[in-house]
Amino acid sequence: MEFNEILKSIRKEKGMTQKDVYELLKISPNGYASWEQGRTEPDIKSIKKLCKIFDISADYLLGLEDETGTKL
Repeated sequence: MEFNEILKSIRKEKGMTQKDVYELLKISPNGYASWEQGRTEPDIKSIKKLCKIFDISADYLLGLEDETGTKL
């Protein structure tokens, strides 16, 4: 899966809306939506925040490992 698909999937699994996430990140609605649409990708600082918000590893968010921690 691509980053944007993983991001959207995790957000939905956590029962959050796009608004919930962009407000926690303190970014614009369009900025967050562009990540989920695959038009842009977040910087490292935002990736760290996403990991904290979703309580996941960066490797999982980036598609380098599955939900069990197994490297892909």
